[in-house]
Amino acid sequence: MGDDKDMATEGMKDQLKGAAKQAEGRVRGTVGAATGDTSEQVKGKAQEIKGKVQQGIGKAKQRNDPNPGVDDE
Repeated sequence: MGDDKDMATEGMKDQLKGAAKQAEGRVRGTVGAATGDTSEQVKGKAQEIKGKVQQGIGKAKQRNDPNPGVDDE
């Protein structure tokens, strides 16, 4: 890959960032619903989806790392 980062570690980081995005999206959507702001509701839902995608990428990275805990060269 030419990248010296451990794929399993990077995958875990992506999963955590994705979970945070999902949570932020849920809060944003809830605030939008409470205030009647449909634009915020849509933006919140989009953010949740981005978080789910990022989590999936992280899981794939972890599954495909042949040497977890070892920097990939």
